[in-house]
Amino acid sequence: MRDVFLAKGFAAASLDELCAAAGLNRPSLYAAFGDKEQLYIGMLRHIGQKSVEAMDAILSASDPIEQRLGRLYKGAIDIYTKPPKPPGCIIVGTATVESPSHPEIGAAANQILASFEKAFERGFVNSDLKPIPSPAERASMAGAILYATGIRARLGVPASELRAFTRSMIPLICR
Repeated sequence: MRDVFLAKGFAAASLDELCAAAGLNRPSLYAAFGDKEQLYIGMLRHIGQKSVEAMDAILSASDPIEQRLGRLYKGAIDIYTKPPKPPGCIIVGTATVESPSHPEIGAAANQILASFEKAFERGFVNSDLKPIPSPAERASMAGAILYATGIRARLGVPASELRAFTRSMIPLICR
């Protein structure tokens, strides 16, 4: 189902395509998830939870924060640029489009992005950086770079350029 939503977005993904991807018929899909919006939100939350767990695993390491950020961004870029068609980030690439007409999707996406920034903040708290900018301010910057990378990947920017971009941003975040 994730791949259908990634390829088509929420609005253009048909129930038939989602049923085929899930291996369920319509009544079973509705029984399991409610409506299409709840299915989409559930998928976003699942991806968000797994992403935060992966971020925490990387950012809780003991090596310098610059290296941890580099690994995190590299991992995200690897996912965002996966062939054959670079999907980018499903949250910033599809949920943002739907949020004006589907406020529940926007609210779920905002919660996930806030969780990402809290994961970044935990990483900055566990670093030897100066107290200013604060860990929360650094987390906002680090999150913005992550979101921009997801958007750029979805637009087809090559992984090599995305890696160069994130490498150039890490010293600014960690100054």
